[in-house]
Amino acid sequence: MFSDRIEAGVLLAVKLEKFRNEPGVVLAVPKGGVPVAYAVAKELGFPIEVILTKKIGHPLNKEYAIGAASLTDHFIIPHENVSEEYIREELKNIRRRLKEMYTRYMGDKEPENLKGKTVIVVDDGMATGNTMMATVNVLRKSNPGKIVIAVPVASRSAVQQLSKEVDEVVVVLVPEEFYGVGAFYEDFRDVNDGVAMFYLDKLRELQKTG
Repeated sequence: MFSDRIEAGVLLAVKLEKFRNEPGVVLAVPKGGVPVAYAVAKELGFPIEVILTKKIGHPLNKEYAIGAASLTDHFIIPHENVSEEYIREELKNIRRRLKEMYTRYMGDKEPENLKGKTVIVVDDGMATGNTMMATVNVLRKSNPGKIVIAVPVASRSAVQQLSKEVDEVVVVLVPEEFYGVGAFYEDFRDVNDGVAMFYLDKLRELQKTG
């Protein structure tokens, strides 16, 4: 049980210590992953960014994902009756929303070049692993040297699924019985935009003066 996301991030950072001397970047999954990623990036001395991806829904059922997109890349699982035009429109709409989110969190900062780097993707937990899977598929297009998934708590099935897809999955706690991420935190209140931006700004200030 973690007291809050910051404590979880500090404990996670200990397990990520071996990556300290590699050229790396921490990518936070907003919004709950930001305080955890803040603690990790602070301990390792890595820059932090938010990783923004959204699923691309099927035209007949938006909840059913046929792919995912980031600001720069996307992947699609081919489906019958899904036109190129539909995908183009979806990408345009998704990227407009992601650009607004990126500006809100990162201002006018240019995104980090991930090519050849050790990329540590941090969230506050992983239940099914499906969202993280979509993120990883998009991330690969940036040609990072290494993709590491790092979360304080995850279900055994999510760890098994992701371990086949990335270089390493680092988890503090893999419980026998998994009741949802929030069950393993004493304080699991929602992280709003203001809180997420507070941690992103705080880290940038620390690293500037440090």
